[in-house]
Amino acid sequence: MDYTAFLLRELTEQPQLTQRALAERMHISLGRVNTLIADATERGLLSPGNREITESGVHFLEPFRVDGAVILAAGFGSRFVPLSYELPKGLLRVHGERMLERQIRQLHEAGISDITLVVGYLKEKFDYLIDQFGVKLLYNPDFAEKNNISSVYHARELFRGRNMYLLSSDNWMRENMYHRYEPGAWYSAVYADGETSEWTLTANKRGVITDVQIGGQDSYVMYGPVYLSRTFSEALLPALTEAYATPGKEQYYWENVYIDLLHGQHGRTVSPEMSINRQPDDQVYEFENLEELRRFDPYYQDHSDNAAMELISRVFRVPESEIRGIKRLKAGMTNQSFLFSVKGQQYICRIPGIGTELLIDRRQEHENYRAVEGLGISEKIIWFDPENGYKISVFYDGSRNADPESAEDMQRCMQLLKQLHHSGTKVSHRFDLRERIAFYERLCRESGGIPFEDYPEVKGRMEELLRYLGSLHRPEALSHIDSVAANFIFTGEGLRLIDWEYAGMADPLIDVAMCAIYSYYNNEQTEQLMRFYFEREPDDTERSIIWSYMALGGFLWTLWAIYKENLGKTFGDYTLIMYRYAKDYHRRVQEHRTRVMSARGSIRS
Repeated sequence: MDYTAFLLRELTEQPQLTQRALAERMHISLGRVNTLIADATERGLLSPGNREITESGVHFLEPFRVDGAVILAAGFGSRFVPLSYELPKGLLRVHGERMLERQIRQLHEAGISDITLVVGYLKEKFDYLIDQFGVKLLYNPDFAEKNNISSVYHARELFRGRNMYLLSSDNWMRENMYHRYEPGAWYSAVYADGETSEWTLTANKRGVITDVQIGGQDSYVMYGPVYLSRTFSEALLPALTEAYATPGKEQYYWENVYIDLLHGQHGRTVSPEMSINRQPDDQVYEFENLEELRRFDPYYQDHSDNAAMELISRVFRVPESEIRGIKRLKAGMTNQSFLFSVKGQQYICRIPGIGTELLIDRRQEHENYRAVEGLGISEKIIWFDPENGYKISVFYDGSRNADPESAEDMQRCMQLLKQLHHSGTKVSHRFDLRERIAFYERLCRESGGIPFEDYPEVKGRMEELLRYLGSLHRPEALSHIDSVAANFIFTGEGLRLIDWEYAGMADPLIDVAMCAIYSYYNNEQTEQLMRFYFEREPDDTERSIIWSYMALGGFLWTLWAIYKENLGKTFGDYTLIMYRYAKDYHRRVQEHRTRVMSARGSIRS
């Protein structure tokens, strides 16, 4: 921190400041202010008597001029569901003004016009800011897999050799705390009374941060804007680049790199100097969730401007203020869901994922739920909209998902499937594997193609299996299709099977096959699963049928995942695993049928 630059900056912005006011703003003693003024006057930076900045003073300030700002806006904002499903957190309005727009206006007021937003999630929502405010957008391709270290890494050249603000799009500052000149690197901090899980700061008498710890009590904590001088970035960027490329540090914040430097890691013994920028309690706000925003902005008590919240309000006939305990649940492969409570009872709201209207017929799903309602095997549905797929269901407190590695769990799951298959329950639609494969293949070709080199050959093998199954004229029953272990829920009211999006009339043995491939089972585990379902050893035909469905299921879900990946989703090695099921179990069916036919021929002879 250069206190001469600090003094000149303050007098440039507010020439009328008294020495006492300067001492308060600079967090130094009155005597120190007197000394700084005298020294600056002697050096010709201030005019004697009237304390006006001289031409030399203006020249002295030039290296401290702020070059621009980088605003981090790539993240999802998981603690702000369901609002963040529709809008990036930084674009939420607080007292009628969007948080990000407020920061941009404050930067403009300070003379900062070179502003770059690092975007990722719902990146298109930020495009209008280019036209409205002249900002630039920088895409972070890692936003879904890595923490904010990736955003700073992708923006690293914007910091190199420059003085830059590093800001978060979802901060709200009451007063403008940006300036044309900054005397040194700093991190905004507010005081936390009592225990805190925030990152606590220790600073020396000069206000230089000497340590950062996660958690503490009665301390100043990192909170809000940051300013990185060119000298600070010169020390930070090599360590940040190293950390970004280090396996296991994907969830690093950029602040973790700074802490490592303070602690002498990265092979460096001298850390960059950064000062604590203490702020009053009511200056900087980081809203952690909707409840905090409601307390700050009364508008959000009953007006979230969010479709899911408005739906819950209508269904339960309560104001939005009575919708509490909102918590994001782990995202599924097709939908988003969150937990909430009304009048002490917890529920789950399911929001269909973008594009699922093309893949899933919600009217059919609605029919599925109505058909199985009397069986007592599905989750209890409070509301289902067959037009858009929004669903509200009861949350079973203390429930757990089935464990695919537990023989006891899977035995009960197979018994439940068998109960469904033998119930005589019918719906008006079928789950047609041939039709679904053709459908997803078309979607893949229209959206970017199918990357597997041997796809035509493998598709031919799948046609063989479809013809084989068709020749058997198997009976059909209502089948769940999505019989992954995670959809079997053990509750205090018994075992439940949830998420009936894909269900339809089909050969019931498809459910056993799908459960096996979803669980990534090997042949031995699949044999055990079949025994659980049949309650005996499967015969040769039953094995061939289930293995055929395992191959076809693997092929189908490979196409499904390729299509989603063509649209920008990522599923890791899921396509490789499913495609391998298609190939391996086709071969297993062929070998098994050959052995069976050979054995029968031997018997006849």
